[in-house]
Formats: sequence, structure tokens, C-alpha cells
Amino acid sequence: MMQALLAPLRELAELEEIQKEQKKEAGMLLLSNCSGSEKTHLMYGLSGEFRKKLIIRSSSEKAASTYEEYRFLSENVYLYPAKDLLFYHADIKGKYLLQKRMEVIREILNAPEDLTIITTMDAFLDGMPLLESFRKHTLEVESGQTLDLRAVEQYLAEAGYEREIQVDAPGQFAVRGGILDIYPLTDEVPVRIELWGDEVDSIRTFDPDSQRSIENLERITVYPAGDLETDGESPCSFLDYFDPEETLLFLDEPNRLAEALEEVEQEVEKSREKREEQEMHLDQELKEMIPAKEIYRRINQFYSVGFATLETRCKEFRVRGIYPLDVRRVNPYNSSFETLTRDLKRLKREKYRVVLLSGSRTRAKRLAEDLRDYDLNSFFSEDMERTVNPGEILVAYGHVAEGYEYPMLKFMVIAESDIFGRKKKKKRRKTYDGQKIQDFAELHVGDYVVHENHGIGIYQGIEKIQVEKVAKDYMKISYAAGGTLYIPATQLDMIQKYAGADAKKPRLNKLGTAQWTKTKSQVKGAVRQIAKDLVELYAKRQQTDGYVYGEDTVWQREFEEMFPFEETEDQLQAIEAVKKDMESTRIMDRLICGDVGYGKTEIAIRAAFKAVQENKQVVYLVPTTILAQQHYNTFVQRMKEFPVKVGLLCRFRTPAQQKQTLEDLKKGMVDIVIGTHRVLSKDVEFKDLGLLIIDEEQRFGVTHKEKIKKMKENIDVLTLTATPIPRTLHMSLIGIRDMSVLEEAPMDRMPIQTYVMEYNDEMVREAIERELSRDGQVYYVYNRVQDIADVAGRIKQLVPDAEVAFAHGQMPEHELESIMYDFINGEIDVLVSTTIIETGLDISNVNTMIIHDADKMGLSQLYQLRGRVGRSNRMAYAFLLYRRDKVLKEVAEKRLAAIREFTDLGSGFKIAMRDLEIRGAGNLLGAEQHGHMEAVGYDLYCKMLNEAVRQMKGEIPEEIFNTTIDLDVDAYIPASYIPNEYQKLDIYKRIAAIESEEEMDDMLEELIDRFGDLPKKVQQLLQIANLKALAHSADVAVVEQKQDTYRFVMYEKARSDPGKIPTLLEKYRGDLNFKMEEPPVFIYQKKGISAGKKDGDVLELVKKLLIDIKGLLA
Repeated sequence: MMQALLAPLRELAELEEIQKEQKKEAGMLLLSNCSGSEKTHLMYGLSGEFRKKLIIRSSSEKAASTYEEYRFLSENVYLYPAKDLLFYHADIKGKYLLQKRMEVIREILNAPEDLTIITTMDAFLDGMPLLESFRKHTLEVESGQTLDLRAVEQYLAEAGYEREIQVDAPGQFAVRGGILDIYPLTDEVPVRIELWGDEVDSIRTFDPDSQRSIENLERITVYPAGDLETDGESPCSFLDYFDPEETLLFLDEPNRLAEALEEVEQEVEKSREKREEQEMHLDQELKEMIPAKEIYRRINQFYSVGFATLETRCKEFRVRGIYPLDVRRVNPYNSSFETLTRDLKRLKREKYRVVLLSGSRTRAKRLAEDLRDYDLNSFFSEDMERTVNPGEILVAYGHVAEGYEYPMLKFMVIAESDIFGRKKKKKRRKTYDGQKIQDFAELHVGDYVVHENHGIGIYQGIEKIQVEKVAKDYMKISYAAGGTLYIPATQLDMIQKYAGADAKKPRLNKLGTAQWTKTKSQVKGAVRQIAKDLVELYAKRQQTDGYVYGEDTVWQREFEEMFPFEETEDQLQAIEAVKKDMESTRIMDRLICGDVGYGKTEIAIRAAFKAVQENKQVVYLVPTTILAQQHYNTFVQRMKEFPVKVGLLCRFRTPAQQKQTLEDLKKGMVDIVIGTHRVLSKDVEFKDLGLLIIDEEQRFGVTHKEKIKKMKENIDVLTLTATPIPRTLHMSLIGIRDMSVLEEAPMDRMPIQTYVMEYNDEMVREAIERELSRDGQVYYVYNRVQDIADVAGRIKQLVPDAEVAFAHGQMPEHELESIMYDFINGEIDVLVSTTIIETGLDISNVNTMIIHDADKMGLSQLYQLRGRVGRSNRMAYAFLLYRRDKVLKEVAEKRLAAIREFTDLGSGFKIAMRDLEIRGAGNLLGAEQHGHMEAVGYDLYCKMLNEAVRQMKGEIPEEIFNTTIDLDVDAYIPASYIPNEYQKLDIYKRIAAIESEEEMDDMLEELIDRFGDLPKKVQQLLQIANLKALAHSADVAVVEQKQDTYRFVMYEKARSDPGKIPTLLEKYRGDLNFKMEEPPVFIYQKKGISAGKKDGDVLELVKKLLIDIKGLLA
């Protein structure tokens, strides 16, 4: 493998020497004079004879960068993060670190032929149980074996799995009858085990969002999801999991490692003393720490290779020999292709072997072609096995952080970053991101619900009621003035959970009054109006002709190639859509929604670049001065290789600079201008404006909006927003408003490690010092303006070396801006601020956030705040602190439970998303619609809007009627089948909404998959739902049965052909009658024998009658 990189290394005398010496005795062979990426390749070259390799670096950032490089060399490589010793005792913590550690332990247990683990020195400090006890706590299940479900449940609970109703995050399990769902901590997807008696009938993976099965498995292994106790044995270190005979250690900068280890040890010691002073309890973890001296002793029992920049003495490690290498860094070319080709020509003359590595295959191919145009014999190869001959240049897919050269060997590796400057290329992987809210998953007794015909009431639970020997489930809803309504489960599609924007309580409606009908028709009118406006506006824009842009040019492609990250799918689709809009005759008006940092700006940049190429000018309008500055920097950075002039209009510019920019705009010398509402002033004139980009439109005032409207009239517009636009609303507006939604997080976003703990000074000090020691910055959120200055002072006392500043929304605007400006530029270490930071600032250097009194914040606030950290590829921490109150234990605990759900993006996350979405809906449709949304609840509003839009477009008839069906058939979901009430409601509601045979089959499949074989009562429930859909299509409004009489009430505007009725009646020989009432009705009654029919016969009969009535339709 990798001959292209390895073959030249074999000619190194030092390497040969080391390989001979390696296995003679334990201790370290030190290679000096290595500083860069060559270390990774040397490690790979030296690891040949050993089955396990352990690479040890001094910090987690360095470990991560080695991992990125090593990933291209070997399949089986893992990153093992150190346990968080300091904050280990948090009440609740995210599972991210544990998950990564378990993955590694799983690999060690599986003992593959070749395994490389990259870790940091402090990972050896914590006391671990013996490797054997992990093996003992592993559960293996295979198809066909017998399984004691009780024992498995107990095992899962002991192994740290949490029992839930429905599994949707790693580390959970659920039991429903004979079905066991587990989401193993180390797997991508959860697993469903179905038992037949106590034999395992099948094992299959399933999708946590839809809960539907994916594929069958023969066997599955479940590893613990929590830390195991060390069972009274003396704790061992992670190092003890490796056999010194078959493991090779690579120590990177041994002196750095020793320093890092001692630093952590001292930090923990100090924390231990402070905690004893404060009489806080000590954690098991702190007691069982393995001393540094012991770790050195164990490392010296292994064969190891060290890498150092300089030859120095390493007193802790036993050094057996030192080998200086002759290796150099490559000088960066800073994007100058000329210098690169000149250099390569020289190398070719000197018969060098050169390997160029690029992080994308398409770019590698292009690079090889470009170099061939300069007479260089470069070739692109997927095959890294072929060796490079002297004078050849191989361009390949791979990654090193920086290039290096061995002058004696005439061998050189050049990294993409050496040519084009420092960039990060991101790899993609699917991360778990919490589940979308389901209508009923969160419905509790006492919640507000909306019934389409009766209005807003309070949900009181499900009751099973028996009428004339037939049992059915009813949903009980109480209304104002003591009214109660029972709704059969087959009509649950008429019900929505009430959701308003603020947690205000809605007014209850009275049953049997006209009040609700009035509210509903008001909203209906408003909704129809907005649908009409939207449809008309859209049609008008379709007719006017806009400027037609040409296809992408070579420049455009080159510009896009220089984007340092890998685009997400959503991003590519959005970019594609924007270009299509620009190349078409109509005027573009597109909205792009996506969370901060999801790559909206890049879409705007590409559109702007496309416009500028055709000599059009571009305005980028942002709501705040800081954002203007940030975007300006981004644009200048991205455009620096191209002749594009970017201007900035905002308060950070002097009047003279502004004046200059204005003159240049008029003359057409500035291509792109970025600014706040200053851009809307009368004195701003353009030579030829072609594209307007608006960021966060909802944050501009009314007057600004009017000016924007004027500007919009006949130019292309791109609007960006970070408030999530709800999916339902998005669906109803398709074809009226062009939207692109970015839902997929960019890669390399490390998840956020969250801790929930009681406030104490010690914790805060430790958290801040840790972040500052890796040169990061900290947000401290404190939401009371009165004493925010005192809090900042207290933090300054805790961490005297830090620069602490505070900011809040009541400060004069320019003062606030200058503080934020200093913070962005890294001059402030800790910013104590109120929640104003939730508005769109993107600072990738802030990776620790401490939230004071987190239990007093709303979930959507917490969600947005937490999104302010974790913007880079470093581990980010969020500390949610609460003060131990003398309040009733219970209340405080409930609050914390809410926060706990939030930690793993559980259902709290869904509620938060919901709040934000409702806000987003308000922004999209304008403020006056907001009141209507409050009046009928958000879901019903969306349903009405959708209907109105489809009517305007002529897709569905103007009038809509509902069909109800009531037959004397046992049709309900027994508690033995779906014991959980929320799940049951959800399934009822979805069955009630079935509209076709296919939907019924699909539902059937899902039920069998999730809950096992269907009882007869549930089958009948599905059949009734299917009959209801059939009745609706036959224009029948009511189907009801009283003993052996069946009534079919027609919809008053039914499309039936009266001429066909007599034939139909004849067919039934007097059993079927027709009455011309208001509305018309068919009555069926079997003459003669009136014996009770079986349920199945009833359903068959009704189906046959409905098919015949449908035959009447004109």
C-alpha cells in the first residue's frame, strides 16, 4: 500500500537502522529534526511488523490533525479522546466523548490484524476497568437463539442504557411486547430485535426518524453505554489494554508529552485541593487517577519511536538511540502557479520524484492537466501502489497538512495547502441531529388542542367507551363552560395540537356557539387573501423579463473550486437553483433558509461573482455593522485572486472613505458593495445594479422594508435567513415562493459536549482556564443587566490573567459595536453578555459557553445560544449552570429534566425548533398573519393556507367537505398492542388521515414492523379508514349504521348523476332506498332475515355499496 510515498523512504539509512533495532529491547528510538507532516508518513512506514500502533500527541487538536492525515494511509485508524476528569461529576453530560471511546474499545476487543489508535497523553491518566470486564459486559444476540428479555433489560440498564418509550438517540432502549429496540452507543443506526416466545425471530436495523426497518442482520453486538465500575480491582490505564510485544508506540515530541501530562495532573490536583477546601465530594475518577510517574514506567516497557524537532534529553523516557534526519519543509507558493511550475521544472531537471496531494479527486485531475500544459510529465493516479520514477510528478488524492522534502533522496511531497494557502477540506459523515416533532408524540393531558369544527379545548386523555356491545377508543376534550366532547379515534385527523408563538394560553371555545365558526371564517378570509396575493405576485414576476445571465464561465468554475470546504448536498442544490434563476428570463426572487454557519454566505458569494462577470453591480444588505464587517472580510478573502472590487458602507468607515465608495459606485468602479441600511440612503447611486442580496430581512424596520421593495422592482433578489422556516409551510408555498432550505450541517462540526451542573466558582474558573489555555475565547451568558458588571468583576477575580468585558442590549450602539469588534478580533478573552449574542454572530474561536441560571431560560433560547459555539473543528463545551435553590426539590428537578432532554437534542430540541419555526412563519408571511395564526393554532393555519393555495391554483375544488364514518365494528388499538398513549394517538391520527389503498398498505407494513402482527381489531380500524377515503371520493359525507340500517348521507353539492339512481336501486331489489332530503340520503336495510352480521361482513357490504354509489358520479 502507498508505495508512492513509502518506496523512497526505504532508501533512508536511518530508517533501515531503526527497523533492525526496533525489536531488540524496550525503549525509545528517537528521530530528530522532524517537525511536520513527514512524521505521519514515517510512522506509517515504520509500523510494518506490529499489529497495533498507538500514536501519542500532546493535544487533542494535534491528535485530530494526525488523524486527518493518517486516514488516507490506513483503513483501521481511530481517535481516542481523553476522559474529562475535571467536569466528570456534572449532573448530566452529553454522550459524545464516551461514544468515541467505546468505538476504540470495541475495536481493541475485536482484535483486528491491523489497528492504529491516535490519542493524547492525558488519556492514560484515568483509572479504567480491566479490558476483560468490557468483554463481560458486552451483549451478543443472534438470530434463532433463546433470550431472556427481563435479563437483557437489566443488563442494558446496568450498562448505562436509558429506557425510553421510543428510541431516537444513541444509548437508549425501548421494549414493546416482544419487540426490543436498542440504539447501541457505537452504531450509526438503532436495532430492533423481535422475539417469538423467547426465541429471537429477527434482528433488523431501523431508521430513528421514521422508526421503519432498514435491513436484516444475522447477529448484533451491544457495547456498554456508560462507564463501568472498576469492581474493587485496582484500576488500570488505557495503556494496559495493549500487549507490549505486539504494539509499537509513536511518541510525538516526548518533552511536550511529559509537559502536557504533568499539566493535566497538576490541574486535577489543584482542583482536588480546592474541592476538599469547599468540602465538595470527590469523584471516583479523581481518586482513581494513575500517577504520571507510573505512566512513564509503563511506556518504557514498550517498543517506541519518538519524533523531535531538536535533539534534547528526555529524562522521563528511556532513549536507546538518536537518529537525525535530513528533511525540510516545503516553502509555500501562496497561490502563485508561476512559482510552482518554475520550481517543478527545476525539480524535473534535478530528477526529483514529486508527489502532489489534493483533497479532492476532481481538483487533482485538473491540477495534473494544468501541469501537463507546462511540459511537465505529471499524471493523476488513483493507484498509490505505483512508484514514482525520477523526474515524474504524481498528482493524487490524499491529505497532508504541509509538504516536506528529503534533499538527499531527491523526494518531495507537496500539499495542496502549500500551493493555495491554508484551507480545511471537510469530509462528510452523517451525524445524529435529533428528531423532528410529531404531532402527538408530545401531547400530554392538559395540553391545548384545536378541533376543526369546534375550536380550542383541553385534551383529557383517551377513554374506551362501549356502545351497544361495540368497544371503541374516544379522545376526550373539555371546552369552556364545562362542555365535553368525545371524538372517535377514526376522526382524529380533525384534531391538531395547539401551538402559538409565545407560550400564551389561548382562550377556550364554548361548544355549540357560533364564536369558533366566526373566528375560523375570519382566518379563512385572511388566508385566502394572502394566498391570492402570493399567487398573483408570482404570476406577475413570471411575466416580466429580467436580465438573462450566460452559462457558467471558466472563471466561475475556478472561483468555485477555491472554496475551502466541501459543499453539502443542500448547498449544491441551492447554488444550482440560484444559477438557473439567473440564467432564465424571469426575475429571481429566492429565499434561502439555513442555520448560521450552514453556508448561506457562500451561495450569495457565488451568485455575486456570477453577476459581476457580466458587469452588473451587487448590493449585499445586512442588519448590523459587525455583520457588514464580517461579510466584507469574507468577500475580500474569497475574491482576492480575481479583479473584483468590494466596497463597504457602514459606521466603521470614515466619511471620506464612504464618499470615495459612493463615487466609485456611481462610476461603476465598485462591483460589490456590502453595507447596513446606509446602502438604502438617497445618495447611493449605481451604474448598473443587477443583484440585491438581503441578509435576515426580518430585522429591518418598516421604512427600510419599503425602500427595499422599491429597489427590488426589476432586479434579481436573493434573501437569506437563519430563522428556520417550517417544513409544512415550505410545502404549501412551493410554486409560489422560490425557496431553498439548507438542513444539513456542514462537516467537521464537532458536536458540543454539554454539562449541566450546580454553579460554583471553582467550576467556572476551570472551564475558562481550559479554554484560554488552547487560545480560545469564552461566552458567559448572564441575563440580568442590573448587576452584569459585578459578574464580570467576579470572573476577573477568578481568572486574573483574562481580559474580561461585558455587553448588553441597553448600551449605546457604538459602544456595543466596539466591544463586539474587539471580541471578534480576539482582544477580549471572556465576554459576559445578555442573550444578545444569539443574533447571528459567527466567531469560530469561541468554543466554550457558560450559561448562568440556565434553568430560567426558554428552550428555544438555549438552543440558539448553544449554536453560537462549536463553529469550528474543535471540541466545544457548553456549561448550563443552575443555583441550588431552597425551592421544592421537585420543581427544580423538573426544570433540570427539561434541560437534560435538551442535552442530547432530545424532545426539548423539537419544542425549541417549533418555537423558532413559528417565529419563522410569522416573518415569512408578515406580522398581520401572526394574529390569525394565534387564533386557530399554527397547524390548522398551515392546513388552511395549503388548501387556499391549492384552490387558487385550481388543483382542488373550491368547497371542501369532511367525511365521517361510524359502523358497529370493533375497531380500536388494544393497549396490549401499543401500550404507550402518545404513540397510540399518533398512529390513530395517521390512520384517520389515510386517503388511498397504497397509504393503507404502507401503514400496515409499518405497524407490523414496529409493533408486531396486527390484532383483528386493528385490521378493522385500517379497513374503516380505507372505506372513509372511498366514501369521500364518492361524495358521501356521512356513513352510519344503526343495528341493521345503513345510512349514506350525500354531500349537498355531490357530483352524482340523478339519472343513474333508479338503475342502482333496482340492482338491490328494494333493500336500498333513496330519499330526496336536504342533503340527499341512501338507506340500506336488508329485508327479511335480520340476523346480526359479523364485523367482516359489515365491512364488505359497506365497501360494495360505496363502490356502487361512486358509480353514480357524473
